[in-house]
Formats: sequence, structure tokens, C-alpha cells
Amino acid sequence: MSDGHTHVQEFFGARAADWDSRFPDDGPAYAAAVGRLGLRAGARVLDAGCGTGRALTPLRAAVGPSGVVVGADLTPAMLAAAVRAGRDRAGRLMLADVTALPFRSASLDAVFAAGLIAHLPRPQENLRELARVVRPGGTLALFHPIGRAALAARQGRQLTPEDLRAEPNLRPLLAGSGWCMTSYADEDARFLALAVREALAVREV
Repeated sequence: MSDGHTHVQEFFGARAADWDSRFPDDGPAYAAAVGRLGLRAGARVLDAGCGTGRALTPLRAAVGPSGVVVGADLTPAMLAAAVRAGRDRAGRLMLADVTALPFRSASLDAVFAAGLIAHLPRPQENLRELARVVRPGGTLALFHPIGRAALAARQGRQLTPEDLRAEPNLRPLLAGSGWCMTSYADEDARFLALAVREALAVREV
């Protein structure tokens, strides 16, 4: 396991037990973001870096009983917290590295990723891996329940021009990874970038 992966596991593992209680009001924002994916009944969707699984219930509601919902996370303690919250009833939980997913190419309809991009060790390569598992025309949601400025203030830091989630950086990053960004919102109450999987931008493996 890389040093980056170990750091992510240590960071989130230490916070898993009280993660939901620290952010108790995020549920409606998650549901609204899932709604923007435009999922249909029977769709196959991955919650990449699912954490405690807060997106799983609205994802299940969107795809219905015939759909497939998988939550993948690198941190066992986060998945355990998802089980304690009963969210394993909404989707299958999987201990997995989102930078090397155990899925066939083009096997999914959508990926939902909350708070993920800041923790990707090689963002362009890792976003390309998300593109690999999504069919052409499928969708990606990069989400956070508060915007960039509000998050920076919470963390006691300043926004910098190098921030990957800034639109001038994110749009070409996605384009170079097999995605076409279709909408971008960075507001106090949410960050949400939506993208569509391009047909020929990523070589299937």
C-alpha cells in the first residue's frame, strides 16, 4: 500500500466513528446531488470513496430495486460505520481502492464521488480509472456538501489558484481523463461538478 493510501486510511479511520455526527445536516445536499445524476431505474452506480455511505440511500432510491448500487472505500472503519448506520441495506459495500477498481470496463452507468478528488494521489490517472469503468455517455458527479471557500474556511486555509476543484483546473483535468464537464456549481452550500463519459477518450483495458 502506498504512503498516500496509508495516510488516507489513518486520517479517515481515526474519524469514522463520529463522522456522521460531525456533519448531521448533509443528507438533503447528498440527495439533491444524486438527483442531478439523472439515474434511471435499473442503472448501475458506484459511490467511489463512499465513506459512511451517506449517498447510498438516495442512490438506491434513484435506481430502484432492479438497479445496482456499490459503495467502495479504502478505509475499513468507514465501511464499518456505514454498516452500523444500516446503509449496507441500500447497496453493496466493498473494501476497494478507487484508483484500481475491480470492475469490467464500461460496466457502470454512473459514478458518484463525494469529497474524493482531494484525496486522489494521481488525479488525472485516477479519474481515467473512473472513466474506464463507466459506459460511454455515463455520468460522473464530483460533490461536496459545502463549497470550496466554505471548506477552506472550515479547515483554516486559503484557497489557492492550484486548487484542483477550481473550474479552470477541473475542466481540463476531466477532459484529459475521458470526461466532458457539463455543469459546475461552487456555492456556499454545495460543490457539484457533473461530467459525461466520452466515447473514445479512454483506451479500454
